[in-house]
Amino acid sequence: MKDYITIIGGGLAGSEAAYQIAKRGIKVKLYEMKPKKYSPAHSSKYLAEIVCSNSFKSNLITNACGLLKEELRRLDSLLIKIADETKVPAGQALAVDREEFSRRITEEIKKNSLIEIVNQEVTKIENIAEEGIIIIATGPLTSEILSKEIVKLTGEDKFYFYDAAAPIVSKDSIDFSIAFYGDRYQQEKKKEESIDEWKKRLEVEKEKKQGYINLPMSKEEYEQFWKELVNAEVVMLHEFEKREIFEGCMPIEIMAKRGIDTLRYGPLKPVGFDDPRTGKRPYAVVQLRQDDKQANLYNMVGFQTNLKFGEQKRVLAKIPGLKNADIIKYGVMHRNTYINSTKLLDETYQLKKNNNIYFAGQITGVEGYVESISSGMVAALNAINQFKGINKRITFSENTVIGSLGKYISTPNKKFQPMNANFGILPELEGKKISDKKERYQKLATRSLKSLKRNME
Repeated sequence: MKDYITIIGGGLAGSEAAYQIAKRGIKVKLYEMKPKKYSPAHSSKYLAEIVCSNSFKSNLITNACGLLKEELRRLDSLLIKIADETKVPAGQALAVDREEFSRRITEEIKKNSLIEIVNQEVTKIENIAEEGIIIIATGPLTSEILSKEIVKLTGEDKFYFYDAAAPIVSKDSIDFSIAFYGDRYQQEKKKEESIDEWKKRLEVEKEKKQGYINLPMSKEEYEQFWKELVNAEVVMLHEFEKREIFEGCMPIEIMAKRGIDTLRYGPLKPVGFDDPRTGKRPYAVVQLRQDDKQANLYNMVGFQTNLKFGEQKRVLAKIPGLKNADIIKYGVMHRNTYINSTKLLDETYQLKKNNNIYFAGQITGVEGYVESISSGMVAALNAINQFKGINKRITFSENTVIGSLGKYISTPNKKFQPMNANFGILPELEGKKISDKKERYQKLATRSLKSLKRNME
């Protein structure tokens, strides 16, 4: 066994992992291919480079990402500490001076004598893993050579390419005076039933939360939504993303521009439904598909989009039933390579088929800056125990955000896709359901921090 732990990738997850390991007196060999080689999206010579937004999202603990940051502060996260020290005015959000943030992280890592930075691309993994513990934190733009190595290592025939994703909304924010449960093509069932029997069946479906959630639209509502959609602002993609993405998927705003009725013959087709309010077929129907086991989160079917986040919130509010929608995860269109973690990893981010290997960062299916840092933290703490010969896995309660993310990426799910921190993946509170969202989130945060304290004892 080597006398150090190897980390491949000097991004957010890899940098956090390196700090946590060295802090406990263990040597680290950190491989980072920059500045000798850059991915298509990277340009800075520093570690922990932030490519997209400079925002780490809300600092409020009544926001899941804000709560995750507080959990990481209490676990002595280097990156959250530096983010706090390099913050710029951003209201309730934690936004940083991205150049200063990355520079400070690099300085902290370089001055630690236990961390050796090796600026070269890793092209082989198995030999390293045979001789010691390794954390792979190469991110969503893992190089082609290393991608092939990971495919060989995991036994999977391919990576999962997260080319497009639709928005995900909280069920609690859907207006059920408009929305109704049910699967498409139950029209024939209705023909065999009386109107009273049909309405009774709909009530049973609602009570049992069966099938999709459906949002019916009138002609006027549909045309107003379509007009807002085709005129909304989109995010500009990198050239390499344009080449790789649009071959296999179609943003809903592009589809809509092909004609005012295109969506009505596609994802918004009303065939197979009657609006319970009128008993008649609606002009169009938006469908929401359950996205988690607890049925707290629903995915908007066919709504992969490249609209700016603010535009998504504005345009989706035009859909009946989503006026006050709580968008847990916005739709995105970009290259984001990740492994099938639900099959390959446990909740400590350890590879099931080779205990010497851990993964961390967005390559595991956690999405976002803070989420990547949290995965680096968990992988490092477990790698440390393994290195020391301590037969104890460090897992965090699923009542915490850091623990719920680990559980999410390791729980079997045929429709697995990357996920941000959100309250929908935490277990519900015991007792009577709290209707006030702010109060509920506050109680979830209080429970989380208590659970974290018990974890740390």
